[in-house]
Amino acid sequence: AGLIAVSVWQRINLFNKVILAYLLGGTVLIAGIIWYFSTLDKEMITVVSNVASNTILFSVIIAFIIMAVIRRINVYDGAKEGFSIAIKIIPYLVAILVAIGVFRASGGMDILMEGIERMVEGMGFNADFVAALPTALMKPLSGSGARGMMIDTMTTYGADSFAGRLASTFQGATDTTFYIVAVYFGAVGIKNTRYAIPCG
Repeated sequence: AGLIAVSVWQRINLFNKVILAYLLGGTVLIAGIIWYFSTLDKEMITVVSNVASNTILFSVIIAFIIMAVIRRINVYDGAKEGFSIAIKIIPYLVAILVAIGVFRASGGMDILMEGIERMVEGMGFNADFVAALPTALMKPLSGSGARGMMIDTMTTYGADSFAGRLASTFQGATDTTFYIVAVYFGAVGIKNTRYAIPCG
């Protein structure tokens, strides 16, 4: 029993060292990137970030192909399956995008926002955040719709305004939960989503 306990403790220590090494390495890398970007002017930051993002994206695609060749995996069969799944997804995709478009075009979003603003102000609270709520409410349904709402908020209130920054945070820090559930669960015929929506 003593030898087993020692063995388990050694494995836990090794596991902790590996995790700490990853965390420290990642922290140093991010700190280095932040420091590098802080030394550049705005135009150069745009150029470097565009080149770096395109290079990383291209590298990921190439890495997948190289790994498939090394492991002798036929990537073309996977691509064919992906195409058939995309065809199955189209009806659900069209349905949710039409529903979002109707909600926005009918003025439903504007009515909802006015009601929330009056309620918040009626309770004596600051209602500055309400201008960013369309982005927050749209993001679980549609990424492109939320992007449009965010741009509207920035155009109306300014990119550096409280509402503009809050809308940007909603756009960048959340995911299209209901869109994903409707499209992908619908495509494979799952009706009971169980814990997916609460967790999302």
